[in-house]
Amino acid sequence: MSIVITGATGKLGRLVVQALLERNVPAGEIVAAGRAIEKLDDFAAQGVQVVAMDYTDASSVAAALAGATKVLLIASSEIGNDRPGQHRTVIEAAKAEGVELLAYTSAANVEVNATILAADHKTTEAILADAGVPYVLLRNGYYFENWTDQIEGTLVQGAMAGSAGDGQVNAATRADLAEAAAIVLLAEDQAGKVYELGGDEAFTLTDLAAEISAASGKTIVYTDLPAAAYVGMLASVGVPEAFAQILADSDGGIARGELLVKGNDLSTLIGRPTTTLAEAVRIALNQA
Repeated sequence: MSIVITGATGKLGRLVVQALLERNVPAGEIVAAGRAIEKLDDFAAQGVQVVAMDYTDASSVAAALAGATKVLLIASSEIGNDRPGQHRTVIEAAKAEGVELLAYTSAANVEVNATILAADHKTTEAILADAGVPYVLLRNGYYFENWTDQIEGTLVQGAMAGSAGDGQVNAATRADLAEAAAIVLLAEDQAGKVYELGGDEAFTLTDLAAEISAASGKTIVYTDLPAAAYVGMLASVGVPEAFAQILADSDGGIARGELLVKGNDLSTLIGRPTTTLAEAVRIALNQA
């Protein structure tokens, strides 16, 4: 068996490689493919095959997938740079290689999710449906880290802002989602399945601010803003406007309920409760 993890130099990809190793997959059967392969030196030292690969370079993709049995296609991070086209390159290489399974990290609730980020995933899912390659969809919900990675700044400011209103979201940690991906890659009969992956617990951004307050001992207030005002605030502190638009748009998706994942696919896959809001905040505070 040869399992290829694309985008392995990113945070999610590294966690998937680690999860496979923890499940006693022989290191030599794991291919970690990505651009900045120096980030994978620790895995290479354990015997993982490390391969340079760029989604925009078809020859590098074909080389990385040579001999692959299963492939995890982690969605490109290059928003606005024809992500579906980049994904198509991997999908076509997987088909040419005759892989048994291609798993794709899509977005939650793609059918009804009207956010900017979901559009590329919807297009990619259509490409997969037409490609003739066996595939499984891992529709990842919102990452806790989208907020907890910013927790130091939140504590300094004593406040957090957004445009999600009272909308609920059941976020999950990258580690939980990576564990689920590894389990699916190692399971049998996964082709055709669709997993909507979110945490067990739904919360609002007001709840998040309250949890940070309780865990840190410092009062954090959530301020809800109209989308345009939120974009302006983000831009005023140095966030590129295009990215600020995406953040505000994603909050709009939360407000509309489009990012609230139903069911318990994630906890069922990993065989335990998902990381809670309280746990995610405390992990972030310990790392801050």
